[in-house]
Amino acid sequence: MSGSEKEKEDYAALKDEGNTLFKAGDMQGAVRCYTKALKLSDSKAERAVLHRNRSACYLKQEEYNKAESDASKALDIDPGDVKARFRRAQAFQKLVRLDQAFMDAQRCAQLEPKNKAFQDLLRQLGAQIQQKSVQLNSTDARVQQMFSLLLDASANDSDRQKAAQNLVVLSREDAGAEQIFRNDGVKLIQKLLHSNQEDVVLSALRTLVGLCTGHQSRTMAIVNELGMEQLCGVMGSGASTVSLAACHLLQVMFESLTEVMKREIRGKDEAILAEPSKELRSMLRHLLEMMPASNVSGTGRDSAINLMVKQVPRKSLKNPDNSLTLWVIDQGLKKILAVAGTVPELSEGPPLTENSHMSCSVLLSKLYDDLKNDTERENFNKLCEEYVQQYFNQPGLDAKLRAIQAVSVLLQGPSEVGNRTLEMSGMMDAVIALCKAKRASFITANGVALLKDLYKKSENDRIRVRALVGLCKLGSAGGTDFSMKQFAEGSTLRLAKQCRKWLCNESLPTTSRRWSVEGLAYLTFDADVKEDLVEDKNALQAMFELAKSEDKTVLFAVGSTLVNCTNSYEVEKPDPQMVELAKYAKQHVPEVHPKDATSYVEKRLGKLLEAGVVSALVCMVKKESPALTEACREGIARIFLALVDRQEDRGTVVAQGGGKALIPLASDNTDLGKIKAAQALAKITITSNPEIAFPGERINEMVRPLVSLLTIECTLLQNFEALMALTNLAGINERLRQKIIKEKAVAKIEGYMFEEHDLVRAAATECMCNLVLSTEVQKLYLATGNDRLKLLVLYSGEDDERLRKAAAGTLAMLTSEQPELCARIPGTTTHWLEILQSLLLCEISDLRHRGVVIVQNIMQADKSLAETIMESEALEILSVLAKGGEGTSKPVSQAAQNCLDIAVEYSIIMSREGREKEKGTEP
Repeated sequence: MSGSEKEKEDYAALKDEGNTLFKAGDMQGAVRCYTKALKLSDSKAERAVLHRNRSACYLKQEEYNKAESDASKALDIDPGDVKARFRRAQAFQKLVRLDQAFMDAQRCAQLEPKNKAFQDLLRQLGAQIQQKSVQLNSTDARVQQMFSLLLDASANDSDRQKAAQNLVVLSREDAGAEQIFRNDGVKLIQKLLHSNQEDVVLSALRTLVGLCTGHQSRTMAIVNELGMEQLCGVMGSGASTVSLAACHLLQVMFESLTEVMKREIRGKDEAILAEPSKELRSMLRHLLEMMPASNVSGTGRDSAINLMVKQVPRKSLKNPDNSLTLWVIDQGLKKILAVAGTVPELSEGPPLTENSHMSCSVLLSKLYDDLKNDTERENFNKLCEEYVQQYFNQPGLDAKLRAIQAVSVLLQGPSEVGNRTLEMSGMMDAVIALCKAKRASFITANGVALLKDLYKKSENDRIRVRALVGLCKLGSAGGTDFSMKQFAEGSTLRLAKQCRKWLCNESLPTTSRRWSVEGLAYLTFDADVKEDLVEDKNALQAMFELAKSEDKTVLFAVGSTLVNCTNSYEVEKPDPQMVELAKYAKQHVPEVHPKDATSYVEKRLGKLLEAGVVSALVCMVKKESPALTEACREGIARIFLALVDRQEDRGTVVAQGGGKALIPLASDNTDLGKIKAAQALAKITITSNPEIAFPGERINEMVRPLVSLLTIECTLLQNFEALMALTNLAGINERLRQKIIKEKAVAKIEGYMFEEHDLVRAAATECMCNLVLSTEVQKLYLATGNDRLKLLVLYSGEDDERLRKAAAGTLAMLTSEQPELCARIPGTTTHWLEILQSLLLCEISDLRHRGVVIVQNIMQADKSLAETIMESEALEILSVLAKGGEGTSKPVSQAAQNCLDIAVEYSIIMSREGREKEKGTEP
């Protein structure tokens, strides 16, 4: 057989398999088959059919963007494909693109006028469009009323403020946002931005947020109408609340423009939207102009840096396009370095906050990390060196201070670049000379002797604390390896004691106290230091207060210190055989400190909880700052996971707001940080009442993080805890069950029902037991061509009690809600009757009850099966159970009697009275 013939045969087999899986309700499997078949087929006609079929799968999976995309691909090949056009109309309807849906449905009805499905869809769309029109008309009157009041100069201030606030609420509705926009609302809002009343300006900004959210064309129009210069001017104003609100608006604008760029626009009937890259670059150019501007407030500058951090670098390195980063480096790296090189004590330079330098470090690091090759990195290094050299070569001390300040920021960010600039001729000598002259507020480690000399002899506490941190870093070089001591015995404890002393000294500047926390972040690799720190309540309180303060640059140091104290860092356990080989070869083998044993760690966790660590962590998560990096978020997630490890501590964590803080950590974090946060949420959900721990809408936000743990990349423990937590959520209400289904968790849970590990398999079956309360899941069991029902019947006969209970419970629920499944049970296995009898004879009351209910459901549903059951030993067992007595609960005896009553009703057996009467007439 030739290669082409083999491929054709494989294509046909995959297509047929996909069709079979589609009919069986396995959409995921069908998509896989159609996707593989697409790779094998070069025929346009075949590819059109495959795209059309895959579109149908995506519709079932509620992935409407993908469904629309595939249907459009099929139509690009064959515009007369009525099935593909119908599927695209359905996708457009779900995406609320009603006009496009109506045009497709209308075309389908023209091609096949007698098709009922086409006519029904056309009627539905007509009604929806009419309803939307009515809604727009009613909203139009409300918008006009607001505008009239805001334009009326004679109206009192309170009425105008109320009208402005109502506009905010209105802008969050689709109809309201559209009407505000169409009624020249942007021009009016532009006037409101010039108001002297802060509340009115805030309302105007929040209204613009509503108009721009998720809407590209409106966003582009607003950017062009208002102009970035005005928006950046508002963000750069002195009022921090207004600045933050403007920052949020610009972030929403960025997201609206960039999100829509990711979607491919298909279909001949769609409007062609302008390329938004022009607006994006205009926005970024203005943000870069804000960096060195002296008329921009420190808060506004931090907001601009924060926006750059979030919007410029690629979200995923899988995306090959880093052109935006290259453009920013080319157009504005030296402007960013101007902020990095600003020395607040000097009169020249833009106003900064305490967080500005740290924010700059984060931005520079993000830009550098986004570069793809050595050529791009070399250009970045060259630009940084040119900037530093420009100031370093100027006469006078102030210019050299600017150069060294820029280097210190680079050392905190892309340290590779910082080290390279530090190696420039004369740079290190100048740093040391400045330190000895007691003129600089920064220092880099240049050997233990120099640091000790500065620490002991300097009269400037700001230099002494930095020298102390340098010594702390050197003293912790061995990490958690107990055998690698860098200093003499007791030296690290003395350094830590001094750090705690400075930390508690409120007379010192906040920056100096922050440096002492950074010293502890290094020293707490040593378990003796950890023990001393958790015993010092004053030091803990001082550290937590710093974490809650406005100085956001302390976040990473506090997080690192707590990660060390809780031992929530990753520890690789060496292979015992490799350890023995290393000892034999006289190589170094790391040793664990005795005080890093589990018993010590648990005590430290208890003391941290008593000191109020949870409230500090909650405040840290709330801070919106570039200093709260993904690495910092991961650290906080690790700490929370350690804090909830013991069941008795989980209530304390929830009561102090830990549950609420974990939800954003599970969505905005490193990949590992998301897993840690999700696992902590799972632990809380398992042992706490989810409705109390996560009240209101928050409980719905729990589902996605928990489902994310159901992957092979996670450990079996994480899988197990996620399944347990989802079981609890699925048992609460139908809304949560629908949320779990929508997150496509059902197929994953079914997969874990086949897991070899007993606990994981049982937990998955328990979760399914609660999910079958939903009609949507019941339909999966009703579908033919799968072994779902067979698995439950077989598991009901297993030795594992927990698995048996879960499977029998699921079977009892399904046979009650869907009686037609009862007739299929005998076809699952020849041992079905034995399995039911074993449940009836079980000594465990819960299992016996489930068994009786299943038998009752089967007998009610099918007379022939009732006869089969009554002809077996089950009749005798049910008769005994119906009498009750010791060891038989009332629900069991009642259900058993119901079974006998059904048999009597079917005339399979005689009632007791009938038997006695027959006995009395015998000769």
